[in-house]
Parts: sequence; C-alpha cells; structure tokens
Amino acid sequence: MTKQETYDYLRAHGVDFEITEHKAVFNMEECADLHLPYPESEAKNLLIRDDKHAHYYLITVKADKRVNLKDFRRQHGTPPLTFASPEELLELLKLTPGSVTPLGLLADKDHRVTFFLDRDFLLPPDRIGIHPTDNTATIWFSAQGLVKLLQENGTTVELAEISG
Repeated sequence: MTKQETYDYLRAHGVDFEITEHKAVFNMEECADLHLPYPESEAKNLLIRDDKHAHYYLITVKADKRVNLKDFRRQHGTPPLTFASPEELLELLKLTPGSVTPLGLLADKDHRVTFFLDRDFLLPPDRIGIHPTDNTATIWFSAQGLVKLLQENGTTVELAEISG
C-alpha cells in the first residue's frame, strides 16, 4: 500500500489518526532529529525470524527501548532469532528497510508474521506513532485501535512486556 492508500484504508475502517509529514528517515537516530509532537509514543519496529526461516515476528516497542533477542526468545519460547533480510521484509510485508510498520501486516495475506506489541503503548495516552508504509510521515493513533485493526485482518497479536 502507498502512503495515501494507507490513509484511505484507515479512514474506511473508522480509524481516527493524525499525520506528521517529515523528511525520509531510515533509523531511530534520524527520527530523533525530527522533533515529532509525541516522542513518548514513537515506535521502533523489528522484523525478526527464527533460524529455520519458519516463523517471523514483528516486534514493536517504544522508541527508547532496546530488544534483547535472547531475552525475547526465552520469554516466548522461540528458536534462535535473527533479523529478517530486506528481501524477506519485501516479500512478507511489502516494505523496504526504513519503512517498517505494523501496518505492513495488512499485506501479509498468509498471516506468516506474528505481531508483538509492547504493552506500554496501551497505557495512557494509548497512542502509537508509526510510519504509514512510507518513511516520510508518522501517523499517530490509538494503540488499542491498531490491535483491533490487525486482529480484524487475521493477524496474530501478542501483547508483550519488553523491559528495554
């Protein structure tokens, strides 16, 4: 989906959101220079896979957290984990590096990716900031609304305690 198609999809599904347009960013360090309106709600997204390429996970955490893959593996009983390749990202979520977003899960028609959302996003103010499949904007909306939207799409959603 293009950025505009994402906006149209969200509107068609009754999702209220706010848009912040900005220069293209490819990592969290570049995001820090943007002066976004809700820095406490910014998300970091990691597409990982097991060592057999059998299971894929999109982990979305608060931007200031680090994800320890060994701890994550222990907590969730997964095989050894590593980052998915740019080719896997494109194949599974139709995204390129720098534009990873939970909204890419809408393109995962076979539901091969399990979504893990940092529970902290559900605390007040219940807001998450993610790319709309394009890294030239951030959209802000309810984290609970995101969970509902993805579950309605058939995505497996797990709420995770990620200490970071």
